[in-house]
Amino acid sequence: MPKMKNKAAAKKRFRFTAKGKVRGTQAGKQHGMIKRTKKQIRNQRGTTILADSDARIVKKIMPCR
Repeated sequence: MPKMKNKAAAKKRFRFTAKGKVRGTQAGKQHGMIKRTKKQIRNQRGTTILADSDARIVKKIMPCR
């Protein structure tokens, strides 16, 4: 029986908190800085907890946490 493995792309992009929630980067911050307000740019720094619907997908592709 083959080993279960995590998707390598997901390993690089997501981490799990101690309670099992999924932490990932903020959406919509890669380009287009001129269009966005200073407040948006400031609020999109760092990482965030993913929504439940998105977290379910990530947990499925990362079975070995």
